[in-house]
Formats: sequence, structure tokens, C-alpha cells
Amino acid sequence: MISSPINIPGHSYHLVDPSPWPFSGSLGALATTVGGVMYMHPFQGGATLLSLGLIFILYTMFVWWRDVLRESTLEGYHTKAVQLGPRYGSILFIVSEVMFLFAFFWASSHSSLAPTVEIGGIWPPKGIGVLDPWEIPFLNTPILPSSGAAVTWAHHAILAGKEKRAVYALVATVSLALVSTGFQGMEYYQAPSTISDSIYGSTFFLATGFHGFHVIIGTLFLIICGIRQYLGHLTKEHHVGFEAAAWYWHFVDVVRLFPFVSIYWWGGI
Repeated sequence: MISSPINIPGHSYHLVDPSPWPFSGSLGALATTVGGVMYMHPFQGGATLLSLGLIFILYTMFVWWRDVLRESTLEGYHTKAVQLGPRYGSILFIVSEVMFLFAFFWASSHSSLAPTVEIGGIWPPKGIGVLDPWEIPFLNTPILPSSGAAVTWAHHAILAGKEKRAVYALVATVSLALVSTGFQGMEYYQAPSTISDSIYGSTFFLATGFHGFHVIIGTLFLIICGIRQYLGHLTKEHHVGFEAAAWYWHFVDVVRLFPFVSIYWWGGI
């Protein structure tokens, strides 16, 4: 349950206490960057430094979000005014992700609409095998929009105060997400081309792979929300974390329609 603020500061904003996590996250990012460069070139100890940096980042993410959950859920510092910040931040993050994926879809569309002489002036390039869009890709496409309907069901259940129904809906959403990821794994396993096969392979695996990566991140996001819902953290008045996850998931499931049309179907003609 959401409690009232322990110390009422006289205003509706939350002035956070000093935290070591921004500094530790910066150290983890530095170690990851330097270790990644050393590993790719390859320098001795690069893999070790990269691994330590990633572990440090993951630990920082865990403890920082733990503090945020404690401040919002147990200490009640996330008032209506404070909740606007995470909401606006989530929207801006999703907009940036839209631009990010748009760049990959644009690269694929540019290469397919105006194929250069270096690839034979045709699309797909001569000698490159493509997946049949009406097999696994078509089967996988309606799964994510269906999971979007399930997460909307969960949202309405939370607003209605029906905690068990919200948990069931989130379980259904996560189950559909896992099925979708499994289908994409099968798709990659059966793909007749690789990421090194001309511009087609590069654009295909980058666009679909990054979308699949977003599906995995969204699935983890929803799993955490499901656990928090089961523990009673989310209420009809206070569920900003779930709203952010639902917005992100709707972005993921709607975007799935674009690669099917522009990459699987158009690219397979």
C-alpha cells in the first residue's frame, strides 16, 4: 500500500537525499566502455573489465530502482506533482526509441526502393535468400498486438481495483511476449541469410533484431510490474511504473506492424 510522506516538507515535490548510485553508475559505464574497446581490439584483460563494468551497471540499476520503489511505495514521496516527471520522461524516452527504430526502417526502405548497381539494381540482392513472409513472420505479427490488448486489460483491472485480474492479465501479456520471442528465435534459426549478407542482411537483422531486443526489455519490465502487482504495490491512484511499462509495450506491439510490411513483405517480393 502507498503510505503518506514520513517528513512533510511543506510542498508537493520530493527533494531526494544524496545517493552514491549516479557515481557508481558512471564508473560502471566507464569500465564497460573501456573494457569493450579493449576486448574488441583485443587487449589483455578487456573481457574481464567489460564483465566487471556490466555487473557494476546491473547492480547500480537494481539498488537505484530499489530506492525509488521504497521512496514511492513505502515512504509515499511520489505525489501527483512528482509523478509528472517519470511520466514525461517515459514519453520522451519512447519518442527517442521511435526515432531510433525509424532510422533502421528508413535504411531498409531506402535500399529497397532505390537498389544500387553494386547489388545488381534489384531487391533483394541477387543470390540472397529471404524468408517467406506468410509463414513464421505472419504468424508472429498478431501476437504482439494481442499482448497489447492483454496489458490494456491489466490496466483497466488496476483502475477498477481488481488485483487478481490484473495479475492474470499481466501473466497473459508476458506469456504472449515469450511466445513472440520464441518465434523470432525460430525465424532467425531458419533464416537463409546472415547479417553479413550484403545490405539486405545488415538492414534485416538490425531492424528486426533491435525490435526483438525491445520486446525482451519490455517483457522484463512487465514481469517486474506483475511481481509488484502481486505484492500489492500498485493501486488505482498510484501505478506510474505500470503506466510506463504499458506505454512502452504499446509502442513495441504497434511497431511490429512496420517491419512486417516494410521488411518481410516488401523485402520478400
